[in-house]
Order: sequence, then C-alpha cells, then structure tokens
Amino acid sequence: MYEGKLVFAQLMDHLPMHTFLRCVARFKGDHSVKSFTCQNQLRCMAFAQLTFRESLRDTVTCLKAQSAKLYHMGLRGTVARSTLAEANEGRDWRLYATFAQALIAQARKLYAGEPFGAELEGTAYALDTTNIELCLSLFPWAEFKRTKGAVRLHTQLDLRGNIPTFLHIDDGKSYDTDILDAIVPEAGAIYVMDRGFVDFGRLHRLAQAASFFVVRSKTSIKWRRIESRPVDKLIGIEADQIIRLAAPKSRARYPDRLRRVSYRDPDTGKRLAFLTNNFTLPARTIADLYKCRWQIELFFKWIKQNLSIKSFFGTSENAVRTQIWIAVSVYVLAAILKKRLKLHASLSTILLTLSVTLFEKTPLDQLLANAQATEERCADSNQLKLQID
Repeated sequence: MYEGKLVFAQLMDHLPMHTFLRCVARFKGDHSVKSFTCQNQLRCMAFAQLTFRESLRDTVTCLKAQSAKLYHMGLRGTVARSTLAEANEGRDWRLYATFAQALIAQARKLYAGEPFGAELEGTAYALDTTNIELCLSLFPWAEFKRTKGAVRLHTQLDLRGNIPTFLHIDDGKSYDTDILDAIVPEAGAIYVMDRGFVDFGRLHRLAQAASFFVVRSKTSIKWRRIESRPVDKLIGIEADQIIRLAAPKSRARYPDRLRRVSYRDPDTGKRLAFLTNNFTLPARTIADLYKCRWQIELFFKWIKQNLSIKSFFGTSENAVRTQIWIAVSVYVLAAILKKRLKLHASLSTILLTLSVTLFEKTPLDQLLANAQATEERCADSNQLKLQID
C-alpha cells in the first residue's frame, strides 16, 4: 500500500515554489505576517479551485473536516475564514499575477511543438474578451451598467496548447480593443481576432511592429480592389484580393494595403470575410486560423465552468483579481501536469479526478493514468459496435 504524500501535496510539488517565494519577497507578501503566510493562502485558494468550493466558509469548513491532514497538505497552523478573507483583501494581487506568468512561461515551453488546426510554423495568438458579472451593490467599483456590475477579462491565448499568455482585468466599461493597447506586439506572430477588434489605427500599430493580424471583416467597411488572386473554390475560398480602404477616416488610420479573403464554410454554408496584412500565407490557412480562434471561446467557457471565478471570495478589487489569477494558475498547472505525465485525458477529466482524491495517498501518475483509461473506455462505449458475421 502506498504510504507517500497526499495527492494535493504531490500536485503542489509541481509548482516552482522557489519562484513563488521570490514573488512573495518582491511584493513583501509576508511582511508583518505571523503565521498565515502567502504559501498558506495560495494552497487554500488552490484547494478551493480544485474542489469547486463556492465561498470562504465552504472552503474553511472542508479543510477543518480534514484537520489531521492539513500539515501533510503543506498548511501550517489553523485556517480561519477571517484570516483567509484578510489575506485576499490585503495582499497585493500582483504577487499572484507574476507567479501565474512564471507558470505560463513553463507551460509554453512544454507546448512549443504542439500542433493545432492550421498549417503554421510560427506563433499564433487568439485575442478576445469575456464579461464576468458581479452584483453592483457588493462590487461598487466594478460598474458596468446602471444596475449591473462586471469585470472584463481580456485574454491573449497561445493556440499551441491553448495557454493564456496575457490577461488584463478591467472594469465592465472597457472595450474589446483595449487589449491591443496593453499587449507588447511580438514580431512575426499572428494575432487572430473577431470583428469587434476592427480598429484600423490599432491594427496599423500591429503591422508597424512587424506583427501580423487576421481579423473578421465587417460588412460596413468600404474598400477598393487593387488586385485579385486565383482561388480554389473547391476548398471554400471564394475571393483573395489585395485592397485599400476607401473611407477617408479609415484610410488615414490604415494607409497601407490589406489582403481580403472571402471564405464559404463547406459544412455550414456561412460566408465570412477576413482582413490581414499577411500576403504570403495560403488563403485557406487564413481561414483555418480564424477557425482556431474558437479555442479562446472554449477557454472562457471551460474556465467559468470548471474553476471558481463566478463566486468570488471577497468584494474588493484586490480580492477579485487575486482569485482570478490563482484560478488561472490552477488551469496552467493542470496543463503542465498533463504534459509532464504524458496524459491524453482532457483537462476537465484531470480536474474532476483531482477534486475527489486530494486527500488520498495514491501516486499522482497512477491516479491520472487510471482516470485517462476510464475516459477512453467511456468514449469507446459511446461508439456503435459493428458485428461482422
């Protein structure tokens, strides 16, 4: 019988704690702290995320029910709701944002060679924004509308591995295009966006930074054709054109040429048009890149369903940002674990398995391998069996 560490402790061993301690020192997270350190705060909040807790009271009650095992989870001293609440309210959220960025850097190295749905050797990012609704009476700093509160999560997702490489949390009144002012464009990278990001001044700044973009066009955009390229309509490409913007204001903001690719989805029959400043990629690759943009929609849906960011454990802006960044850290940790242990199971399966086994002493690789085998058997059982006489 395995008599080693608890599953939770094994999971925490995959976190670079030396990096975390440097973040704590940088932002003086443990300054004047007697017992409940930033490590304790991180472990408690990670536990809440992994077990789908909905409040601080819920989290602390579950931990106290396993008080004999807290030491073996890496938690020192007692865990009180008021202490955890004070830590979330008072300790600088940038500590956890910096640590999450360090995890993201690790994950990106692991997924650097990961293929995705477009034939591309370089880096491609999807940009998008999602709203996280809040109660305005409890979160007055997060005003969205007269009677509603919200924060906006602006995200840049690396399409290789679906790793969020940049996140910017803002109030609900911000615009989608604000992320284009916050990111540092990467030369040679391709940024894939929906039509809400059509801002020719900001797109021109991307182009001047030697970056490329693929953005869905709006029907209201006025343009003038300069050249038409040959297309293969059998693969859905209806037009591949070099254009210039015709409206004076738009042309002043983006004076250079653009490429316009018109695509008809063979499955749905839907027609889409894309604008890009990349004149060398095949037209079908441009369309495939936009299809891959759907991964960021799935990321938003997944993180809202599987991590606790809808129910916040504090009402201050600092507490909300802290919880979101720790949730992102847990997501990235699951992605790192999947790659290190060479698992094919989905992140959802990994997290669901961990949620009910954190207090067990099963070896982590064996536990998740069994979960993967169960997932594969369930997938096979959903297939129709063909009998050959």
